[in-house]
Amino acid sequence: MNSLPPVCDYEGSRYQEEFWERGQRAYEDACEAQTLRRLLPRSGRLLLELGAGAGRNTSRYTGYDRIVLLDYSRTQLAQSRERLGDEPRYTYVAANIYRLPFVDGLFDGTTLIRTLHHLAQPAEALIEIRRVLAERATFVLEYANKHNLKAIARYVLRRQTWSPNSLAPIEFAPLNFDFHPQAVRAWLTQAGFRIERQVTVSHFRVGWMKRALPTRMLVALDRLAGTTGDLWQLSPSVFARARAVGASATANGYFQCPACGGSSLEEVALVHGASGLRCSTCQRLWPLRNGIYDFKEAIEV
Repeated sequence: MNSLPPVCDYEGSRYQEEFWERGQRAYEDACEAQTLRRLLPRSGRLLLELGAGAGRNTSRYTGYDRIVLLDYSRTQLAQSRERLGDEPRYTYVAANIYRLPFVDGLFDGTTLIRTLHHLAQPAEALIEIRRVLAERATFVLEYANKHNLKAIARYVLRRQTWSPNSLAPIEFAPLNFDFHPQAVRAWLTQAGFRIERQVTVSHFRVGWMKRALPTRMLVALDRLAGTTGDLWQLSPSVFARARAVGASATANGYFQCPACGGSSLEEVALVHGASGLRCSTCQRLWPLRNGIYDFKEAIEV
């Protein structure tokens, strides 16, 4: 697992509080909420929320019977549990998106919101996501769009050196990428997805507009502008609803060892009343700590 691409780790971060709650992003949050309502199916069995963070969007997945919240950061998941509680409907998993700890074909839905832009190898991650999805599963993806109007204008005015027309990602900060829509569509196709709908989002992500106009008005205007998403993508954020196509393996079990791929994991008791999952193939032990299944690093006992 040491050979996997680097991962952006929000361990110890108060991202939900600092970025969303104190960052004056009510407009962006409301836009994403209404877009999810437009793209998510009415009902589903088991949803995998990738990059769940502190659970900002989790309560919006009302149609699914059960939800697995997965994030690389244990502290983000702890904040999710504090926010959502210990309902049996929720399962919390700390793991690497490039090596998901689930058997093939398990989920009938998944979301990846505000997470793709942290991935150095997005095409590789999309292939892994497709592996754990059942045939015809729904995948709702959000990504940061480099081909947005602001970037195009800045390039024309020579206020930035990189071209928004290039298909190559632009890393504007360490492990923070903007992607070209054409490149994302190609990666989805290669991974085994068929795009059904695209919605452009956050068209009015401009400071003075958010201060001058009511949030409700901006969100309504954003909804209208987003209807053209299948024709062109010029907003800073783009949502795509895709369908898993082709045959999928029939899910046999639930968890899978991310180190060796073994699907036989048995629950074992640890000291002080704790527990974990032991892989019968490689004997690695993955702990269950404070209600979070931890597949980031096996422990020795």
